[in-house]
Amino acid sequence: MKASVLLTLLCLSCSFSLFGADDNADLEKFISSYKQLQFQYDYEKNEAESSKLRDSWIVPVQINYSYSKNNAFGVGQSNQNAAIRINQPIFQSGGIYYGIKFASASKYYTKYSIDVAKRKMIKDTIAVLMQIKQTEFKEQKQKLQIKNSEINLEQKKEEYFSGQLDSGFLDDAVIQKNTALSVLYDIQAAKEKLVSSFHALSDLDYTKVAIPRLELLQHDEFLQHNIVLQMNKAQTEKNRYNKNVTLAKYLPKVNLTAGYNWKLTTNQAFQVGSSIVSNSNELNYYDYGIAISIPLDINTFRDIESAKVDYLKAKIVLKDKQRELNSLYEQVMHNIENYNKKIALSNENIILYTKLLEDTKKLFKAGYKTKYDMQRLANSLQIQNIDTKIYELDKQLELLNLYEMYISNEK
Repeated sequence: MKASVLLTLLCLSCSFSLFGADDNADLEKFISSYKQLQFQYDYEKNEAESSKLRDSWIVPVQINYSYSKNNAFGVGQSNQNAAIRINQPIFQSGGIYYGIKFASASKYYTKYSIDVAKRKMIKDTIAVLMQIKQTEFKEQKQKLQIKNSEINLEQKKEEYFSGQLDSGFLDDAVIQKNTALSVLYDIQAAKEKLVSSFHALSDLDYTKVAIPRLELLQHDEFLQHNIVLQMNKAQTEKNRYNKNVTLAKYLPKVNLTAGYNWKLTTNQAFQVGSSIVSNSNELNYYDYGIAISIPLDINTFRDIESAKVDYLKAKIVLKDKQRELNSLYEQVMHNIENYNKKIALSNENIILYTKLLEDTKKLFKAGYKTKYDMQRLANSLQIQNIDTKIYELDKQLELLNLYEMYISNEK
């Protein structure tokens, strides 16, 4: 993009009430408290799941206890057994290290995934708010168009009844007025739909909340703090460590085994004189050692190759996403440039209509122009002013496409 165009855009952006570098929370306020709470639970679950995945290499300690009783052969007997055992991997050919790294990468990937979904909802909510404001401007503009059509109809009536026009021109004026009214009704219906959508997304009152004004993002800044790009980088890292974990799964593994066992057997027997004799036998012991294993699986190389392909694909996806984001940024800048041209054209028309209105007022006082001419020009002047406001909101909607992926305080 040419330097002059960028300079123009920067100057225009300076007139905004800008959001600072750490104002992401100000944008989050636009979504409802229920939706914010849902995202908060997603973050908390991610923390719990990532911790669980990180420590998954630590096997649980097995604690067992059993009790049984029988009277086989007329002899009462009870057995109690208890044991504590561990079978803990202490070496997995790097699998433990890469497993922890994989858990960390998975945590960041999921965190960025939640960020992306959250920012998408924020963007949609603010976009609806801006579109509501646009429809209000369009409604004002259309009402002015209706006034002009009414003025045109009155003029056509006067000319028709004075014999200057035939009925066909009068019919056209009536049709133009009805068409303008129909467009107004469509705008009002569209506004009601937007208001309903906003209420589903936000707790705020659209009539009172201020629309945020977004500053222009530089290309490098947009990429540096881009959560979609960060999510893809985390995906690449996750697949890279998963490749190493998969490889380690088929290499030698050493486990520490240990246990403590306890057993108590109690026997009861009837003897002469109906006296009861009981005896018991208690046994406890421990054991420990190491176990070395190497899995031999026919699908070993296929599994490793599959994980490798996932990693290579993730790298390509990351590069492709960078190109997509570059194209998006260029398209947004191009669209903003076009809206600036439209604003410039409206400003030229404002100057023109202002001059025409001043001259028409003088001619009206001199009796050469009618009040209809003045009213029509005054309405057209207001329409041009409204157009500039609509185009400014169009620029903000374009910038929202960038802010949807931008978190300046991302860590």
